[in-house]
Amino acid sequence: MNQLEGVIKFALEFTPAPPLPETELRELGAWRQILWLLGLTGRDPQRYHGLGYGNVSRRLPANQAAPAARPFVISGTQTGGLPWLGPEHYAVVQSCDPQANRVTAEGPLPPSSEALTHGVLYALDPDHACVLHVHTPLLWRNAAVLGLPATDSAAAYGTPEISAEVARLHADPAARAGGLMAMGGHQDGLVAFGPTVETAGTTLVQWLGRALALP
Repeated sequence: MNQLEGVIKFALEFTPAPPLPETELRELGAWRQILWLLGLTGRDPQRYHGLGYGNVSRRLPANQAAPAARPFVISGTQTGGLPWLGPEHYAVVQSCDPQANRVTAEGPLPPSSEALTHGVLYALDPDHACVLHVHTPLLWRNAAVLGLPATDSAAAYGTPEISAEVARLHADPAARAGGLMAMGGHQDGLVAFGPTVETAGTTLVQWLGRALALP
């Protein structure tokens, strides 16, 4: 199991570019702040080799491209430990190719190392508008008890294998309806998704509440 967060494993074609307007990031930034306050994103010297963890993304306005080619904005690499993100802390992913393990992006910062997983979820369902990747031992360790779908522990983050696992789970209607997956090969990692930023964030908090209520 590779526990490192923030190490980009895919081939990245990155072009430096100006940030998006702050108005386009306001809702995503608000929920990212909530996640940071809950400790679901952050940086802890005692965990994950002291590297930052957690990232957030939102699909950009719909265009005529196929779902896999529609752009999305995602927090930049190693921004998980920052208490607040500004426009300069995000990247725009223009395309993802899980089979080739390749991501094309632009912005002030390279995208998060989890960008490929985000891109796969967007490609799987055009109604997904937000993906939130967080770390919480409480939910991750109790995934089976809670009935959370989980990817195979042999599939490491940021690889074609995890992309295939996400697609496998997503094919199950019950897994899609739950809006949350545990990443079996990525310690404490989970991914929430939904048709709005608020839906994905609320789903995550609801599952956290269920975990806290366990005996």
